[in-house]
Amino acid sequence: MPREKAMSIEDLNTFLTQLPKGSARPLPESTWHEQVKGQLTLGERSADRLRNGMGSWAFVGGFVLFMAVWWILNSSRTTAWDPYPFILLNLFLSMLAGLQGAILLIAAKRQDAISAALAQHDFDTNVAARVDIEALLEINRRQLEMIAELQGIARALVPAQTGAGASGADAQDVATEVEAAKDSARAAETQAEARAETQVQAAVRTEAQDGEPDASPER
Repeated sequence: MPREKAMSIEDLNTFLTQLPKGSARPLPESTWHEQVKGQLTLGERSADRLRNGMGSWAFVGGFVLFMAVWWILNSSRTTAWDPYPFILLNLFLSMLAGLQGAILLIAAKRQDAISAALAQHDFDTNVAARVDIEALLEINRRQLEMIAELQGIARALVPAQTGAGASGADAQDVATEVEAAKDSARAAETQAEARAETQVQAAVRTEAQDGEPDASPER
């Protein structure tokens, strides 16, 4: 098997200048939710407020109380303006149901836009993480090549004397140190990959939490 050409100082300097100065995807200054917050129309803001309001127990309790008061007042002959079977109340409930459907559809369009933005962010983050990991792997490969070259140089410098026990011990010590250096390089590669994967997952979780719509009513 032919031996690869040893890396010269010029090749090493060229490789170091080609390394990225930082991550392929820097951290954004603000979340997508903060960026589009000032671009919402009046209808979208109103739809969000109504959706948050109608999706609360306060709205359910108030609506049940309203229908109970309507039923009590219209059960009396003196104050009845919508006697049983409460035709006017049924008309109001039908109109409310129609408006609720339209409002929820408008709010659902906003949720679809948020989901699409989060999916695009996940894709960009994964691509950037792949670029960073490939750079780390290339650095580790070059390190292993230099360690192999150092191992060959160390073996060439140690005199090959079969009868000299001291020389054999020195060669064994050098080989042990080289193997330990190679193990350290592999461990550093594994730790770098684990840190990169952890940072990617943390960025995705943070962006997903920041991108979720606020479930509380806006003031």
